[in-house]
Amino acid sequence: MGEERTGDAARAFELLEPLVLAATVRIHAAPDGYADPGTLATWGSGFFIAPGWVLTCAHVVGEGGGAPVRLTGREIGITFPSGDDGTTGTVAGRVECVLPEPDGRPRPAGLWPLPDLALVRVLAPVSHACVWLSDRPRPRFEEVAYFGCTDEMGYPEITGRTTTLRGVLGRQGALRLGAEDEVEPGMSGGPVVDLVRGEVVGVVKARRQGGGGGLAVAVTQLRELPQAPRGRAGLYRRVMQSHDLHHYDQHVSDLNTRRTWTDVHEELPEGRESFGGRQRLTAAERTTLCGLLAELPPPGSSETVQRLVEAARGEDRDPGLRAPLTWRDGLGLLYDPPGVVSEAAAMLRYATDVSTADHREPPPPGADDELWDWVRGTAERLWRPLRRELAERHEQGLADREQRRRAAAARSVRGPAGREAGLLPAGPSVLLEIWAHTWDPLHDWRVSVLLGPEHLAAVDSGVDVRPDRLPAALRTPLAEAFRRCDTHEGPALLEIAVEPDLFGLPADEWTVTGGVPLGVQRPVVFRYPAGAPQPAGEQLHRRADRWSRALGGPLQDERADCSGGRARMLPYEALAALPDQVVPVHCRLGAVHEVRDAGYGVSVTRRPPPGPAAGCAPFHRGVREELAEAGGAGPLPLRLQSLRGRAYGRDPDAYWAAGTALVWEDPDRPLPSEEPLQGDL
Repeated sequence: MGEERTGDAARAFELLEPLVLAATVRIHAAPDGYADPGTLATWGSGFFIAPGWVLTCAHVVGEGGGAPVRLTGREIGITFPSGDDGTTGTVAGRVECVLPEPDGRPRPAGLWPLPDLALVRVLAPVSHACVWLSDRPRPRFEEVAYFGCTDEMGYPEITGRTTTLRGVLGRQGALRLGAEDEVEPGMSGGPVVDLVRGEVVGVVKARRQGGGGGLAVAVTQLRELPQAPRGRAGLYRRVMQSHDLHHYDQHVSDLNTRRTWTDVHEELPEGRESFGGRQRLTAAERTTLCGLLAELPPPGSSETVQRLVEAARGEDRDPGLRAPLTWRDGLGLLYDPPGVVSEAAAMLRYATDVSTADHREPPPPGADDELWDWVRGTAERLWRPLRRELAERHEQGLADREQRRRAAAARSVRGPAGREAGLLPAGPSVLLEIWAHTWDPLHDWRVSVLLGPEHLAAVDSGVDVRPDRLPAALRTPLAEAFRRCDTHEGPALLEIAVEPDLFGLPADEWTVTGGVPLGVQRPVVFRYPAGAPQPAGEQLHRRADRWSRALGGPLQDERADCSGGRARMLPYEALAALPDQVVPVHCRLGAVHEVRDAGYGVSVTRRPPPGPAAGCAPFHRGVREELAEAGGAGPLPLRLQSLRGRAYGRDPDAYWAAGTALVWEDPDRPLPSEEPLQGDL
């Protein structure tokens, strides 16, 4: 039996090693722009756990932890794999949170206090892989592999070694690594991977002196991250939600042919057993379920999760386990249920209850229905009594939720104060018109102040400008136009009137004053150019109806040129038949003309992503959430400006918004029908 397990572990290491190496990083001093990152001394290792987030040890970002200094906010360097050919990239990171934060008092030499974890925010949107984190409340004492940066060959390199988990040391999540191999300097902060289940269970902390082996910290210690004030989603919940959505997107995308963690999980022994008599969810089903749960707002309290877990599992939760903080944590409590209850049945019951649960904030439109549809479809491969039970459970859950909402409304004397809608201030705006030549790569431009319908005040104009020189040519005219329009209430709107082929113009990244991008300083929208054919008769009324209903909301999103990552052009007839409050969303700029012809004055688009394998799911998901939270279309220009500000401030949760643009064709502010400028013939 031991030889069989060892053979399985060797095969698991072979399958998992490429995935772990692709997500493991070397940590060193912050790059200064001149030094070769490869020559910087290695402080330790880390690994990506979600897009834009690296997990490592606190003593690593403390450069050994000798002095009691405050580490939160410290900038570090991160060198990560950036290609299949072994190439690397380097990016700066900022320490977002440290557990525990030094209190400034001297402490005895030795190990950094547990849990010795640090979460680092990456300060640029880079393409990278992420590990799969265990959702189980405690690791199993089985064969594992640990990874980190070593210097055995004379240069820094990420390597992996195998050992076993020998037990827990103390009560703060320290794991004992066996002495089958050495933990070398530089490996601190690297991931520890369970080779049976294919998931990261710990973070390498230290090597034991004299006895061989080492120590690691269980990833469940991340639940110690500080809770957010005023009912907001805390850092742990945000990062784990991003983690699950990343792996869900990787699983459903057909843009990348490389193996994903889900693919490898299907090949591991436990993944193969999913199809046997033990009635587990398959790896693909588990990834999908985690992704669908992550689409929902996080639970309001651990008690909410615990109550649903106990109802699905059929017994009280072990009080010695850490409290579940996310819907995903609840799944981790449903493995190996008691008696005749199977894992699949327990998890599907839990998912059914989550789909009818109350949330602190409204979920994205249709998210809870999508979760229930998945449960119902997955249950088709299981036994008929369970399908009937789940349907009755869902029906009862909907009835109970409606009753709770009616009771809450009856108790409320006054409804909660609604959020103030961030609407564009009334007044003049800056109009930038750009025309592309058809015969050569040159542009003509004009900057004006739009004082009202059909009323322009010219500022400046130019002809025959190359695209790369547009920002420099427009800097002074735009600064003058903004000076005329900006008020004490806020910066004026910038309206860019161009043909739809130029909706990908990176105007939001241009700088005019202060070195801050335009899209961060002020709201920026695109419009169709003056002189374009205008609708008449019934089409004109339909356009007015669409605009007014979009302003009133609630908004719905509709993918105009893709479906599940694949190109799919919605024809004019299909677009015209959609409800008036729909906002078409482009990720490819493919159906822009059809959208305009169908009468939509508001749509969302984006510039092409940097790589052909970059998926569009985070973009569409982010847009859907923004539309749902905005309510009506009025706040969208300022909401998009806020998103750009968050991305500029290096918030990984807003990186999806890079290149996003809003098409805003206000019928109450028509443009003068003037001919474009003409360059030299």
